[in-house]
Amino acid sequence: MASTEALSGRRPPTALPRLRVPAWALVLPPVAALGLVFLHPLALVLWQSVSPEGGGHGFSAYADVFAQAAFRDALRNTVLIAAGSTAGALVLGFALALVIAFVPFPGGRAVGRFVDVFLSFPSFLITLALLFVYGSAGMANGVWTGVTGAASGPFDFLHTPWGVLLAEITYFTPFVMRPLLGAFSRIETAQIEVAASLGAKAPRIVRQVILPEALPALAAGGSLVLVMCLNEFGIVLFTGAKGVTTLPVLVYGKAILDGDYTGACVVAVVNIVLSLALYGLYRMLTTRMDGVRRARA
Repeated sequence: MASTEALSGRRPPTALPRLRVPAWALVLPPVAALGLVFLHPLALVLWQSVSPEGGGHGFSAYADVFAQAAFRDALRNTVLIAAGSTAGALVLGFALALVIAFVPFPGGRAVGRFVDVFLSFPSFLITLALLFVYGSAGMANGVWTGVTGAASGPFDFLHTPWGVLLAEITYFTPFVMRPLLGAFSRIETAQIEVAASLGAKAPRIVRQVILPEALPALAAGGSLVLVMCLNEFGIVLFTGAKGVTTLPVLVYGKAILDGDYTGACVVAVVNIVLSLALYGLYRMLTTRMDGVRRARA
C-alpha cells in the first residue's frame, strides 16, 4: 500500500542540519574570563617578583627576601598557626558534628542550620566578637574587676598567638562541620543500632563505625581550613597580635607600609606555592583514601 505522502505527491520535510559548535569554541569564553580575572594578575605578580627595582630580571629579590629574618619568622608563624588552627577546628568540629547528628536535643535542627549561616560571616566579625568578650576592656575582664575590685582582668591573650589560634578555630570550625554533617546524614542508623546491640560502647562505635565514613569529609574540611588559614589576613590584623606576622600580613606590610612591591610579590609567590603544594598533598591523600575504600568494598 502506498503511503499518504506518495499518494498526495508530497515529499516529507527534511530535517534541518544541526549546528555543531567546536569544543574549543565552548571552552574559550570561560578560559578567557579566567585569564583576564585571575591568570593575568597572577602573571603580573610573578613577573614583578623577578623584576628588581634596580632593573633587569633575575631571582636576586628572592635571595634578599629569603635572607630576611622577618620572612623566616612570618613563614614559621604561618605554618604553625595554620596547622594548629586546622587541628583545633578538626577536633572541635568533629565533636560538635557528632553531638548535632547523633545526640537528640531540643533545637538540634536549628543549630545545624545556624552552621550554614555562620559560614557567611566575615572573619573580622568573629574577631571583634572575641574582643568584646575577652579584650582588655571586654565583658569577661569587666566582670572580674567588678567582682574582685582588681585594676585589670586576667584575660589578656587575644594579642598573642593564642588569641589568633582561638579566633581562627572559632571561625573555621563550621567549615569542618558542614561536610561532616553531610557525611553523618548518609550513615545508616541500623549500623549504629547493630553495633550497640552487640555491646559496643559509644567510643568504639565512633571509632569503628562513624569515623571511617567521616574520613573523606574530614580530609575535605581539613584541607579547606588549612589553605584558608595559610591565606588568612583579617583575623591576624584585627587581633593586633604583637610579634605575630604571617605571610599575608608581611605582603601587606611590604607593599603598603614599606613600598617594596617586588618583595611583596616574592612573599605572595611563596604563599601561593605553599598553598598549591598543600592542595596537591590533599589530592594525593584523598586519591589514596578512595583507592583503599574501593579495595575494601
